[in-house]
Amino acid sequence: MQNSQQACLEHLQQQLDALRQGHCHLRDYLSGSRQQDALMQALPPVFGEVWHNLLDRLESASLFAEESCSFSQKDLLDSMQLWLDKAALRLKA
Repeated sequence: MQNSQQACLEHLQQQLDALRQGHCHLRDYLSGSRQQDALMQALPPVFGEVWHNLLDRLESASLFAEESCSFSQKDLLDSMQLWLDKAALRLKA
């Protein structure tokens, strides 16, 4: 894995951790997470599709109360963690 790709993954992980702990605003997380073109180009196209789909659902979930939205923010954040784990494994291969 190249250093820049590793740095991107580490940054996304730090931001996800900060979001979970309430130290990062969702809009800042979404904005920064969408700007990962170099990382997405290093991964198969399906990774980019899934990542942006998760971001879209997280953004939609933020517009509604937990009870009125079909997307659980906790479940989406868990899915993003899984994505980060799989992306790291894919880049190491």
